[in-house]
Amino acid sequence: MDERERQCRIAASRAGRRAAAAGDSTAWFDPLYRAAREADAPADIPWVDQRPNRFLMQWLDRAMPAPCRACVVGCGLGDDAEELARRGFNVTAFDISPTAIDWCRERHAATAVDYAVADFNNLPAAWRGAFDLVVEVYNVQALPLAERAISSAALSSLVARGGRLVAVCRGRSDEESDPKGPPWPFSPKEMALFATEGMTEESFEIIDDPDDEGVVRFLGVYRRVPAD
Repeated sequence: MDERERQCRIAASRAGRRAAAAGDSTAWFDPLYRAAREADAPADIPWVDQRPNRFLMQWLDRAMPAPCRACVVGCGLGDDAEELARRGFNVTAFDISPTAIDWCRERHAATAVDYAVADFNNLPAAWRGAFDLVVEVYNVQALPLAERAISSAALSSLVARGGRLVAVCRGRSDEESDPKGPPWPFSPKEMALFATEGMTEESFEIIDDPDDEGVVRFLGVYRRVPAD
């Protein structure tokens, strides 16, 4: 991590804490995207790599899910969504930031992805149970721990019968009860919050991040029980 990236992470974390203290934990996302877009500096957004998430890619290459209707949660600048579309998935991707969605459409002008502005705590009713694959990468961890159960359940509600939710996040131990954030890392017990409303855990991995010393990532896959 270079000094610029470190400073961007510090600034984003402070903005997230201020928003949470003010009672609107998502208020900081669009200003962050606006400032980065005005500066033409996507790298100023700490979670934007301008390429698909490598842990998601590893899972896709290993599991080889058949193309289906997929939803990318908090899509940022669209790299995960575009990768799924490239692999043949019918992709809906959303973000709470209107700037992020406008930027996606600009970056991927010929896209087949359906980009939309939405808040995953207030999702369109038509999306409930509508997707065979739901991808969550680094979104819920950006919200305070007190919101974790509601947010995790909201994402699980998008999964169709027999479908999967794949969640990638920063991890911590169950013993660490008061982590600093954002991001507020997940504990293994908190990952189980995705297993709601008929969802069961299919697999759970703990991965040492080679690019972030001392950081572990969790990759959990959760499946909704198929209809009888």
